[in-house]
Order: sequence, then structure tokens, then C-alpha cells
Amino acid sequence: MMYTKEDIVKLDRVTKLKIINSVTGIKPANLIGTINNKGQTNLAIFSSVVHLGSDPALLGFIARPRTAEVGHTYRNILENGTYTINHIHPEFVKNAHYTSAKFDVDISEFERCKLTEEYITNFKAPFVKESSFKIGMRFVEAIDIKHNGTTLIIGEIEHLILPDNAMIDGDIDLETTNAVGISGLNSYYSLKKIENHPYARLNKMPEFE
Repeated sequence: MMYTKEDIVKLDRVTKLKIINSVTGIKPANLIGTINNKGQTNLAIFSSVVHLGSDPALLGFIARPRTAEVGHTYRNILENGTYTINHIHPEFVKNAHYTSAKFDVDISEFERCKLTEEYITNFKAPFVKESSFKIGMRFVEAIDIKHNGTTLIIGEIEHLILPDNAMIDGDIDLETTNAVGISGLNSYYSLKKIENHPYARLNKMPEFE
């Protein structure tokens, strides 16, 4: 099977969304938690969180074009400069999935989807209590992507909370943390570690057959 650009353009909206959201393979499934200056919380599922650099520790994610119905995450981040990224685990995949519905701003996805707000001292944004792997972020900058109206949100890690047994020989073992991956709009995957290799150096290259 092969799709040309013309074939893709002709697809109906939902089919196109599902296919193009799947072509990069399995992506991390995360819940991003925010709060506005009125104290209204928001929780939304994202599959676009990416590593941008380690020193400083930067992560990015893509925010969709803002409308009256969507964009609460971005608006809240701009208001107070903090947000959280929370890994999703099998026990609450269904709850996490339905945070993608277009709730009104005065309805908290935490409450509606039965997930629990959790706070730490001197950090405004809510974490997801049910998640064992969570990251507290400070907003750094936003880069508009003019071609489709989306925005790359960049933040720096201020807090990293993960299980003690997740660190194995200096690496984070995502199988141990029971992290969940996502493909397309609604397909979720468990992660299984296949292999582990040393840092690649030219003077220690193996011979390939």
C-alpha cells in the first residue's frame, strides 16, 4: 500500500488524523496538568512530548491552534508559567483518554475523569496522583508553527518524581515504571524493554554481519 500526497489530502478528516498520527510509531502518552489564576484546573492527554536538551533540561510539546473550545492548557501555562507532565499507566488509560474531550473551561478533567490532583510545595500546577512518574515544568518559550497554526511549547524541568526502582545502572527503565505508549488517536500500548547497549563510540564499534 502506498499513499501519495494527493491521496492523503483526499482522505476524510478522521481517517487522515488517525493515519498521520500513527506514522511516527509509538509515542509517549502523557497527561499535562495546569491551573489558571482563578484556581480552575485542566488536564489533557498529549502524545507529542519530546526531549529538546539535557543541559538545561528542556522538554517540548505541541499545542493545537487555540479556539473557544480548545487551548486551555496553553492559556493556563501562559497565565502562571508552570505545568506538569505525568506518565500514563495501564490502570487509568481509559480515564486519561477521555481528557481529550472538549470540556468547558469551568469543568476540570481531573474531576470529570476521576483522576486526583496532587500538589507539592512552592509549585502551582497540579500533578496526577495516580501517576508514579511525573515532571514539574517551568515555561521557557513558545514557537509558533505558521504552516498549521500549532505551537511548540518549551519548558525546563524543575521537579522530577519517579519510583526508586526505575533507575537501573544509571538508566530509567520505562518497563519498570509501567509506562504506556500511544499511536494514532486512540490506540494504547504497553512498553517492553528489548535490549540495552553501551553509549556508541567510534573506537568501540561492533562488527555487523
